[in-house]
Amino acid sequence: MKTVKNILDKVTSYASVFIFIMMVLMVTYQVVARYIFSAPSSVTEILTRYSFVWLIIISATYMFGQREHINIAVVKDKLPKKAKRIVNIIIECVTIAFAGLIMVFGGFKITHMNFVQFDSILHIPTGIIYSIIPICGVIIIFYSIYNIGLELKKDEA
Repeated sequence: MKTVKNILDKVTSYASVFIFIMMVLMVTYQVVARYIFSAPSSVTEILTRYSFVWLIIISATYMFGQREHINIAVVKDKLPKKAKRIVNIIIECVTIAFAGLIMVFGGFKITHMNFVQFDSILHIPTGIIYSIIPICGVIIIFYSIYNIGLELKKDEA
């Protein structure tokens, strides 16, 4: 399981870096095309918008895997070790429920519905754009299951 996590960590981190670099290049091109050549590119504008959404979702997924996402730990940090582990497992279960219901189930439905609608500029199904939601939802569920396993191993030690 650790090997799969390491692979997912690398894929999500490299994808985030790659998307960010591509966004910088597309925005630079957009600025040059708009202000120097007076010919703005609608393709780079829409690609940058979609890339930004993908960057946020993929980066958030990576942060879930690193357990570096935003949380309010004031109460949890004051608990004894055993209670803290139980709270961490409950939090991971809530994360699984959210990712499963909203991201995977809901994301799959919205992706499926949008495969019949085409983007007016890119001429691709908008479902392709939405497909990152259920994909990242599955990865977040994996990370949460992995984290529960770590918590249970701590409990045994």
